[in-house]
Formats: sequence, C-alpha cells, structure tokens
Amino acid sequence: MSSRLLARIVLFSLVSVRLFAQQTPPDDGAPTFRVAAMALSSHVTVIAYGDQRFHEHLNFMISDPEARRALVAKIAEENPDAIQMSGDVPFKGTDVSDYDTFRAETKAWHDAHLRVYPVLGNHELRDGPKKGVEAWWNAFPELTGMRWYSVALGDRLSLIQLDSTSDLTMGSKQIKWIRAQLTALPPSVDFVMISLHHPPVADIQTRIHVDHNPRLNEIALRDFLSQIAPSIHAAIVVIAGHIHNYERAEQDGVTYLVSGGGGAEPYQVDRTQVDLYQDPGFPNYHYVKFELERDQLKATMIRLVDPDAKKLAWQKKDHFVIKKK
Repeated sequence: MSSRLLARIVLFSLVSVRLFAQQTPPDDGAPTFRVAAMALSSHVTVIAYGDQRFHEHLNFMISDPEARRALVAKIAEENPDAIQMSGDVPFKGTDVSDYDTFRAETKAWHDAHLRVYPVLGNHELRDGPKKGVEAWWNAFPELTGMRWYSVALGDRLSLIQLDSTSDLTMGSKQIKWIRAQLTALPPSVDFVMISLHHPPVADIQTRIHVDHNPRLNEIALRDFLSQIAPSIHAAIVVIAGHIHNYERAEQDGVTYLVSGGGGAEPYQVDRTQVDLYQDPGFPNYHYVKFELERDQLKATMIRLVDPDAKKLAWQKKDHFVIKKK
C-alpha cells in the first residue's frame, strides 16, 4: 500500500474493523496515530465535548436523549475533522446495549466518516475497570491495548488523549509518556489539545457536587503542565468533562475547559472568580468548536437553547482565541 493511500485512511470512523494492531503507545514521543494534512479539510475544525452517557432507557436522571441526539446531529452538520470525546460516553461501560445506543445514535458520524477520539471516564469503568476497559476496547478496537494515545492531526495540531482513571502523578508511566510527547513535538505543531475526563482546573464547589472538585491526580497534571508549558513551543488547551456544565479558566499560560454538556444530567455550579465564563444560563448542553486559523485557534461554545423545543435553537456563547506562540 502506498504512503499516499495510507494517509487517506480515516481513523476512528466508528467501524468494526481494526485499522491498527499497535498494542502500546510509543515511549519515544512519536504520535500513536497520524492523519496527513492532505486528508483534512482546508479549514481544520475540531469538536470537543463530553458526558454523553448514551443509554437505551428514557431516564432523564441519567441523560436527556433529546439533547444528546440534537448535539450529535448538530456536530454531524459541522462536519469536523476530528471529535474529542472526554469520557462517560456510555452510562455503564459494561452494558453492551449502551455502546449499541452510541453506535445507533451516531450513525450520521459513521456515514460521514468522522474521526472520533474518545478517552476513558469513570462511567466506562463502572462495575469494574477490567471489564470496563475490555468493553471500551471492543467498542473502539483501534485502541486495543492502550489507555492513552496521541494523534498528529495534520502538521499543526496534536491531540493528546489521556486516562484520568490511571495515575497522572509525577513519576507515573503516563506522565513520563506525556513529557515525551510534549518535548518531541515537531516544530510545525502550533497547538496541543489535551483531552481527559476529570478536570485539572474547575470552579471549587462548597455546596453541591463537591465530590467533583479537582482531585490530586489531575492537580498533579496541572502542576506538571505549569512547569513544562514555558519550554514548549506550542500553545496548550486542556478539555475535561465530569462536571456536567461549561467552565473556562487559564493558569500559567494553559487554557482549561470543562465541557461536560453532552447530554448527561446537568449540574449547577457556583462560579468563582477564576472562571472566565460567568453566564448564568442553565442547563448548558453544548459542544466546543475549535477552528484552526493562520496564527490562532479560535474557539466557540455552542449551546442548545431548549432540547424540548419543536424547533431547536442554538446559541454561540463563549468565544475565545488561543494564539500561536
């Protein structure tokens, strides 16, 4: 097979065949997967969002199916070059029917050959990590043997997909791998988009959902990024989920998002001063659209106004720009 044809293979298009047999991500800093620039659109777009909780039962305390399906359809209309899903794709990872629901409801993505890059969340591992990971690998066979991985999306974008259900503290295997990824970035890479489930930075809650505040595991990642970011030539944005709302913050030159509005039961948050998004609107079913431009990565939070409306309406809410270093 020619290298040109290999470059045109669509990664993670929700097919059942295994496109890659690689069992572990490389430790030398090389990307796990590559998508050639010639295979991308002229205006590269990435959609990021999390906490869909695909589930066959109409239990709105689990997930709102109308909001979930509306978001999937709207994202299909966007026709992005890649979709980063920051965990809790199924409600219960060991329930095969949840992944069946995921495949059925995202058929439009499959038909459009969209590239989908998921990460592990706590709901993927419900009822046991071993069974949960095996079910996740069965749903995404391209990832078999890996719990974290990276994607070279053309020449200017690097996607790093982490596992926050595994150790991220200093000296851990995963943090050593992240260091190798960041220090080996080609000079052409301008932006790194890191996706994981549990947030390293979020509004600290004192009244509600206090158990969803940043944990020591992800705080260790935050501290590591604060350390290494000044020496990296690419700008970094981190997209997490777990909190079913939207938040944005900046710390030590790194942009941090919480994008957990994929359909799961919405969570109210008390917004603190560190949150750069202060809009009181609720619930925030949404996704974040990133558009690669000449010297910047432009981002827009796109919010579903009312999932129960006969005619769906969308709002372009938070707007921000990550500038090329």
